[in-house]
Amino acid sequence: MNEQEQLVIMQLIMAGGNAKGSSFEAIKAAKVGDFSTAEAKLKEADSFLSDAHNAQTGMLTEEAQGKKHPVSLLMVHGQDHVMNAITFRDLAGEIVDLYKKLATK
Repeated sequence: MNEQEQLVIMQLIMAGGNAKGSSFEAIKAAKVGDFSTAEAKLKEADSFLSDAHNAQTGMLTEEAQGKKHPVSLLMVHGQDHVMNAITFRDLAGEIVDLYKKLATK
């Protein structure tokens, strides 16, 4: 694995972690009724996930063009972070919506 591949993997790990953190902050904000902050944090999470997606797309494009990327434990770890962040972001959106509904009752 070369330095550029390691950099992309670290981008995946960081973007996934940041997205999950922003999603959790959205839930915390919604819990106390701060829905504007909750929505902003969900958008922030989406931005981090977009960064991760762009990093993945670059690697997938290279792979489609014939450049092989080694599958390492670090790569799997990076992909795990992104997948967990996507799932957590989806659930955070649902939880924020539930808090909004509870606030109107």
